[in-house]
Amino acid sequence: MDCSVGLGSSPLARTRWHSAWPIYLAMSLLLAGFAGPDPGAVAFAQDDEVLEDVASGPAASSPAAKTRTVLDTIIDGGVVGLFIILLSVVSVGFIIEHFMTIRKTTLMPEAVAADLETLIAQGQVDQAVEYCHDPANHSLFSTVVLAGLERYKGSEFGFAEYKAAVEEAGEDQTGSLYRKTEILGLIGSIAPMLGLTGTVLGMIKAFNTIAATEGAAKPAELAGGIGQALVTTLMGLFVAIPTMIAFSYFRNKIDSIIAEAGKRVEQVLMPLGRRK
Repeated sequence: MDCSVGLGSSPLARTRWHSAWPIYLAMSLLLAGFAGPDPGAVAFAQDDEVLEDVASGPAASSPAAKTRTVLDTIIDGGVVGLFIILLSVVSVGFIIEHFMTIRKTTLMPEAVAADLETLIAQGQVDQAVEYCHDPANHSLFSTVVLAGLERYKGSEFGFAEYKAAVEEAGEDQTGSLYRKTEILGLIGSIAPMLGLTGTVLGMIKAFNTIAATEGAAKPAELAGGIGQALVTTLMGLFVAIPTMIAFSYFRNKIDSIIAEAGKRVEQVLMPLGRRK
């Protein structure tokens, strides 16, 4: 007996399959309905709905966010920021003035030094004094030389005392130049303190907003106070850093010019020590 013959090879079986396939198809569809929809198809449908919601949401219909300018940022600094701006204007003004006045050609003109050296070497002390008194020849160098010449003429032992007068005049002129730069040092010290003041005021404003809303403040409501805190700090540092750099630069420049002027004055007045 051949057992290898399958169901499909029997004519009777084929006849039964052809007659029953509609029943099998109906049962398969019924089972698929009970099993539920295809998860993949549901996921794709949900994704499509989410994309449509995002596209048609408030962000799509809302206008573009306003771009903040530098002026808006400065305005956030409030009254404290206004004071810092005023300090910056004063600082720039003094820096420009110092660049024009604290320089070698202004404090120690070479032409004035050469003329005085020639007059004193020729023994024309009175003419040298008149030359120093002339407003057109006014400078730190001529002022120091004039002090030495006046001490030389006004004292019996002026030839031995003129150096002390020159040193005193030099110290006075140096102190005067240092005092001119003190305003820059003051601005460089005050600006960060004003920035810190604005920071404290801004944080107080932000915490007051939190307290008023019982901890339910929105970020937009806190942005004003926090913005003031950060902006004033930045403005204070922005003014203080270049101001302190300029302050240190002019101090060093004064020291350099005074040292060179001292040597030149000693050279110009050297003939006075030989006369008794």
